[in-house]
Amino acid sequence: MIRIGMSTTCVYPLEPEHAFRIAREAGFDGVEVMVTQEASTQSPDVLLELSERFELPILSIHAPVLLLTHFVWGRDPRVKLARTAELAKAVGAGSVVVHPPFRWQASYALEFLPIVRELSEEHGVEIAVENMFPWRAAGRNVKAYAPGWDPRQMDCDAVTLDFSHAALSGTDSMQLATDLGDRLRHVHLCDGSGAIGEGQIFDEHLLPGRGREPVAEVLRMLADQGWGGSIVAEVNTRKAKTESERLDLLRETALFAREHTAIAPAHASPFRRVIDAIVPGRHA
Repeated sequence: MIRIGMSTTCVYPLEPEHAFRIAREAGFDGVEVMVTQEASTQSPDVLLELSERFELPILSIHAPVLLLTHFVWGRDPRVKLARTAELAKAVGAGSVVVHPPFRWQASYALEFLPIVRELSEEHGVEIAVENMFPWRAAGRNVKAYAPGWDPRQMDCDAVTLDFSHAALSGTDSMQLATDLGDRLRHVHLCDGSGAIGEGQIFDEHLLPGRGREPVAEVLRMLADQGWGGSIVAEVNTRKAKTESERLDLLRETALFAREHTAIAPAHASPFRRVIDAIVPGRHA
C-alpha cells in the first residue's frame, strides 16, 4: 500500500517536533527526516519519541548530503551514509534517500554504487539514489555530480524520483518513472516550472499541480500498477506568512496525493504495536 508522507524539509529550519505536529494535522501517514545540524534529527531516541507521540511512523531518512550539512557526522561521505543507514534501521524506517556524490568527491564517487549496495545489505534498509540536475555556470551546464545526475545511467537497485529535480534537468518525469520500472522505490512529491536551460535557476519544490510536471499522471500510473513505495511531500512552504497558511499548503499537498492515488487516510490504531516491535519493552 502506498503511504503518503511529509519531509521535515517542508518546515525547515523549524525543528522536527514542529514537522511531526504539522504532518499530523495535515493528514499525512508518516514522516521523512532530513538529517541536519539539528541534533534531534540525528537521535533515534528523540525521533522515536516524536514518532510515538504524534502516531506517525518514520518512513525514510534523508542522508546529510546538502552543502549546508557538509560537516554533519564528519566529512567522510561513506561514514555519513553508513550512519544514516544505522539511524534508519534504529527508527524502523525502511528507506534511505541519498544524492549522487559531488564531482569533487572523486574517491567516493568511484566507489559510490558498491558502497550503496554494501550498506543496504549490511543494515537491511533500501538506499534509493535520487535524481538530480545539471548546474549552470557562465551560460552552460556544469557536471556537478558523479557518476552523474541521472540514476537511470547508474547500476543501483533503488531510486528516488524527485519531480522538481526532473523539471530543472529538463527530464520528463513520466518517462523517467517508466524507464526506472521496478527500480523506482520512493517519490518526492513536488513540482517544477522549467528547466535550467530555459532560464530557471532554482530548485523550486512547488506544490504538486502548480508546475509543469505530469505529477498527477505519474501518481495514477503508480497506483494502477499496485506500486508499494512511499510518496513523500518535499515542498517549499517558506513563503507562508502564517502557520495556518503553511498548514493549508501541506493539506493541499496531502489531498493531491490521495486524490491521484485514490487512498483513504491510514488509521493509526495499530501504531503502538509498530513502535513496540521496533523498541521491545519501551512501555514496560
